[in-house]
Amino acid sequence: MNISTRLAEKLPGIFPAPPSPLLRTGLPELGFISFVNQKRRFGWGLQRKMVWNSERADMCVASKTGIVHPATGTYAQEAIEAIKSDKVVAVPTDTLYGFACDACSLEAVNRIYAIKGRRLTSPLAICVGDVSDIKRFAITEHLPPGLLDSLLPGPVTVVLRRGESSVLEKSLNPGIDTVGVRVPDCEFIRAIARGSGSAIALTSANLSGHRSSVCVKDFENLWHHCAYVYDGGVLPSGREGSTIIDLTNIGTYKIIRPGSAEEETVEILEKHFLGEDAGGG
Repeated sequence: MNISTRLAEKLPGIFPAPPSPLLRTGLPELGFISFVNQKRRFGWGLQRKMVWNSERADMCVASKTGIVHPATGTYAQEAIEAIKSDKVVAVPTDTLYGFACDACSLEAVNRIYAIKGRRLTSPLAICVGDVSDIKRFAITEHLPPGLLDSLLPGPVTVVLRRGESSVLEKSLNPGIDTVGVRVPDCEFIRAIARGSGSAIALTSANLSGHRSSVCVKDFENLWHHCAYVYDGGVLPSGREGSTIIDLTNIGTYKIIRPGSAEEETVEILEKHFLGEDAGGG
C-alpha cells in the first residue's frame, strides 16, 4: 500500500465525482471535488481522486482574458501543443500551481526564469507522466526495487543523477549533474507530460521569493506571461510544496526540503532500508 492509499484512508467521507466519458483526444476528462471550504490539511492519497469539472473551473476567478481555462481533459491537448511550441503554461499540481514548459527548450526555460525573476543558477525540476519514465532522464538502477512506485505519484521531488544516458538537454541546469524529478498525483499535468513526449520543466507559479500559489488568483499579475492558465480550483495541500529528497547515493537519503509529506516519505524510505545521510552538504 503506497502513501496515497494510506493517507486517503485517513480522510473518510470524501467521494470523487462519477467518471466522465473519454474525450475525442483520447485523454480522460477529469471530474471534480470541491475543497474551497475544507480547512483540514489534506493528505496525499486524496489527490489521486482530485479531478476537475468545467462547471467549477472559475471557482477562484472568472476568466476575462481568454487564457484561463479549466484544468480538464478537454484542454489537455491545447496545453500539449503550447508546450511543444516553446510556450509557458500555468498548471495545478498536487501541491501548488506551477509554471510548466518543455524542459528541452532553452527558449521556454529561459522564459520561465524571466517570468519568476529567478537566478539562472537555481535549478529547475522536471515532471514526467509516469514513474516508468524517470529512467529516461536520471539514474535509478541503484534504488531499491519498488521504492519509486511507493513514493510516486505524490507530493515528492526525488533528486537523482542525470548520467550520460539522460535524454535531457545539457542546457537545462548547466553544470549540475543532478535533477529533481516529479510525478505529481494530478492527472492533468501528467497527461500533458505524456502527450508532450518530453520532460516538463516545472516550478512554482510565483515571483521568486514570494508566496506560493494555491489558486490562480494568487498569481494573476503573471498571467500575461503565459500562453494559458489552467484553473484547477483551490488546492488543498497548503503552501509547503513537495518534499524534496536526495536519492543520489546508494543506501541513503537526505531531506533537502521537508515539504508537505516528510513523515510519510521517511516512513517509506526506511521501509526500503535506506538510512538518513547525516553528513554535511
